[in-house]
Amino acid sequence: MDVPYLLEAASLLVPEENATENDVTVSDIWDYLAHDEWEIALGLLEELGDGPPLPLAFWESLADAADQLRLERSAAWCHWRCSEIRNGVIRADLTLRPAAAARRKTPVPGHGVLRPMWDIGHLSPTGGAAVSIAGLWVEDMPFLEPGGRATVRLVPLTPPQWTHVEAGQRITMHEDRSVAGTAVILEVHQPDGHHGRSPRTD
Repeated sequence: MDVPYLLEAASLLVPEENATENDVTVSDIWDYLAHDEWEIALGLLEELGDGPPLPLAFWESLADAADQLRLERSAAWCHWRCSEIRNGVIRADLTLRPAAAARRKTPVPGHGVLRPMWDIGHLSPTGGAAVSIAGLWVEDMPFLEPGGRATVRLVPLTPPQWTHVEAGQRITMHEDRSVAGTAVILEVHQPDGHHGRSPRTD
């Protein structure tokens, strides 16, 4: 399937009234497609995807187009958004432990390649902590340095284990038995596409 067809297919899934922060709409994107400005069209479609939720097919088409254009960052983001729709997503405020106090001495990659373990309150049969795995995407940053703080997106590997997680809850990140970081949940979006609970204000 060629890139123009994939971008056109994605465009058809965007309501005409949707617009980016700069008031770009899908009709503007059709102009770029008409002039074979595929990379620009892809980037604008990604921006439109930050608005009201769009279907899985939209992100699948963009992911395929980005793969064919060999745009690694865009491809990673679009595949990540597909995972969010399938598995749900939790946004959280994450603070990593400083290098002097943690095993990790290098930055955490920001583009979804790391799948750390998280203590979200489950217990093992022996009464110890039972961790759950979730992929990690750092918003607006290519990586997060030890001791750094950022808003992150978590995609659970096993969504049913995360149904009790709610805004305001504190969870810990692990790459081994030691604590690598602490996160406070900001938003929970379930994998059925409905928005989850809003952050608590108390």
